[in-house]
Amino acid sequence: METENQTYVLEFALLGLSEDTEVQPLLFGLFLAMYLVTFIGNLLIILAIITDSRLHTPMYFFLSNLSFTDICFTSTTVPKMLLNIQIGSKIITFENCLIQLYFFILFAQLDNCFLTAMAYDRFVAICHPLHYTVIMNPQICGLLLLTSLILSVFISLLHVLMVLRLSFCTELEIPHFFCELNQVVQFACSDTFLNDLVIYFASGLLGVIPLTGILFSYYKNISSILRISTTEGKYKTFSTCGSHLSVVTLFYGTGLGVYISSAVSQNSRANAIASVMYTVVTPMLNPFIYSLRNKDIKQTFKKMRITLSIKLYFVSSLQKCSRLRGQTLDTL
Repeated sequence: METENQTYVLEFALLGLSEDTEVQPLLFGLFLAMYLVTFIGNLLIILAIITDSRLHTPMYFFLSNLSFTDICFTSTTVPKMLLNIQIGSKIITFENCLIQLYFFILFAQLDNCFLTAMAYDRFVAICHPLHYTVIMNPQICGLLLLTSLILSVFISLLHVLMVLRLSFCTELEIPHFFCELNQVVQFACSDTFLNDLVIYFASGLLGVIPLTGILFSYYKNISSILRISTTEGKYKTFSTCGSHLSVVTLFYGTGLGVYISSAVSQNSRANAIASVMYTVVTPMLNPFIYSLRNKDIKQTFKKMRITLSIKLYFVSSLQKCSRLRGQTLDTL
């Protein structure tokens, strides 16, 4: 294409999951409900870990960070989609698109890093239980957190800077409900070879390597569990990593499924619908997986519920006493 036909675009149009106006109220209600469940569920996990001193361990330290990241990850896409449906607009400015793109990659990569760190934590706990407190000390946990943050910031910033070097054709319509990296790069008018190279390199380095590490850690975990003599011991040991394994399967399974479907199918709208699985559904299900399969979390939730009930009872009693005192003074 000629250079004079290229321009720096000022805004994009996000076509969303459907252009049918009758479906928009249903999508709004559905995604609002999923967002609220995600926000409240992950927030409860964080509060439970903060308030219960028994949960101040490396595993729950990374779980609280994962829950916070899931809240932020969903918040980068769903609120903008809800706003667009509510006001009947599909427009997102170029600057806001880059901001959304940056934070989406940032929190997606943090999710990846925290799941890898949690896999390492379970590997040490099962395969080297006698050295667990020495290996997984607060300094190592802090270092893993800092490394994850620095790496995620660098990767997301790199992708955004690579997008900034591109020029785009006018009237750019993205068949998605958020600014997804591949979709944005695909509609560029300038050469995208370097962008594609960076995307493939980053996906291989920060996707395949962590997943390989997680699979290797669970291979070692399962090998250690099988050497336990009693069935009760095997079940108890495996239950300590069952929730994490479920979340890993859900996160990487849905992400890989979307990647394969986008490579096989050229239907962009179908790919956008499939991406809902790892952008919205997975963060929503994580609190349920950890609360239903984790005895410590369930006990903490029970204590929180009892404490809240007691506080509500005392507040109600004070209000009744205040009303009775007011009625008595009125009578006098």
